[in-house]
Amino acid sequence: MSEMLEKARKYEDEQGKQIKAEDRPAFHVSPYVGWMNDPNGFSYYQGEYHLFYQYNPYDTHWDSMHWGHVVSKDLLHWEYLPAALAPDEDYDKMGCFSGSAIELDDGRQLLMYTAVDHETLEDGSKRDIQTQAVAVGDGRDYVKYEKNPVLTEKDLPEGASKVDFRDPKIWKGKDGKFYCVIGSRPADGSGQILLYRSENGFDWKFVSILAENKKRFGKMWECPDFFELDGKYVLLTSPQDMIPEGMEYHNGNGTLCIIGDLDSETHTLKEQSYQSVDYGIDCYAMQTLLAPDGRRIMIAWMQNWDTLAYRRNESKWFAQMSLPREVSVKNGRLYQVPVRELDSMRANKVEYRDVVIKDTRITLDQIEGRTVDLELVIRPVDKDKLYKKFELCFAENEKYHSTLRFRPDESVLKIDRSFSGSERAVVHQRECLVNGDCNELKLRVILDRFSAEIFINDGEQVMSAVILTEQAAKGISFFVDGAAKIDVVKYDLV
Repeated sequence: MSEMLEKARKYEDEQGKQIKAEDRPAFHVSPYVGWMNDPNGFSYYQGEYHLFYQYNPYDTHWDSMHWGHVVSKDLLHWEYLPAALAPDEDYDKMGCFSGSAIELDDGRQLLMYTAVDHETLEDGSKRDIQTQAVAVGDGRDYVKYEKNPVLTEKDLPEGASKVDFRDPKIWKGKDGKFYCVIGSRPADGSGQILLYRSENGFDWKFVSILAENKKRFGKMWECPDFFELDGKYVLLTSPQDMIPEGMEYHNGNGTLCIIGDLDSETHTLKEQSYQSVDYGIDCYAMQTLLAPDGRRIMIAWMQNWDTLAYRRNESKWFAQMSLPREVSVKNGRLYQVPVRELDSMRANKVEYRDVVIKDTRITLDQIEGRTVDLELVIRPVDKDKLYKKFELCFAENEKYHSTLRFRPDESVLKIDRSFSGSERAVVHQRECLVNGDCNELKLRVILDRFSAEIFINDGEQVMSAVILTEQAAKGISFFVDGAAKIDVVKYDLV
């Protein structure tokens, strides 16, 4: 173990144990101490789910990228393990950036990550150089490969940048070989996804440019993932510098899902449909795993590079991961629902049926809390006369609240945390165009102390948002402009 990694482990052990459990999310992953961003190495290995993450243990701001590490049996209750990687080699001294994990044929776990070094230019200035490196271990400790890096600029296709070459996602193909996709920037400054192949996980060869942005969806495509699901091939990526297209993509750092077929001869994705992965405020850098029971499960950084100022300055940790989600492809769209393991945490069921709300705001007895699983169905009382607006307020007291608003005439759903206690003018609102019949809207709202995730119409769309409102704000209320009828089922999550 290097001195740098030993130092990080000692520091996180000392500082992390000082953070009280009640000051963290109840079932979302947060860093043991310090800063967290992209999920890395999301995998199942030796009977446990492993999740690594971009990690700076020494501060709640981005710097000096290490890999943090947690494990779980159920994807909801996580055990912190010592940091897995530190930037302690010449080729990665500027950071161990994002990557993935897989089990090798000999039973060891392989981590593949982006190693960052500096290059000095003729004018004396410096710039990052990104290569790919690997490390192997037993699920707890890892040793970097003596022949790192395993992919460098010599392995890039013509015109591709060695500055933007990152985030390998590895898997094993049906042919028994290892494959990975890596984000890249071609000469036009737009994004592309490169495909590589290996016989053993260490020696890699370029196969193809799997997909090309061609200046359609933002610029650089970060954190790619590629997999077969329900008879289709799915590419997930997080584009930088997105431009909105109506309500389908939000500006800034966004999420993108491309669904299509794979041309087995050219090894290129034949694109068929496009969508945002998450329509809320906080979601980036999605990564998936294939569970032992065949489910494809996705997790993401529940944060956004444009909303970093939304924080609790006194906190010793920053950022969290999304709830793990089961994903599927239906009717050319990516669907997401909470992992079914969450059902085992449900307790204290409270149910209301056919509650009529007309031009007023109401509360319902026992419908409150900040660790809650809430199911809602909203319908007009009279199908020939739609209500104008429905509101669900949560994390609410006399001073604070966050809101979901639905306008059935426009079929627009908005999440708004403007009154959640933020001291900064950051992104607080997002909207999405809800698909389907506006005569019935189905919502599942998962609250976990510092977050809200809204699953719309059985997972056809999802909205995620960090909520930092003080924990004493537990109220939930309902408002209708016009007349609507609601069904409500609430569970505490314990």
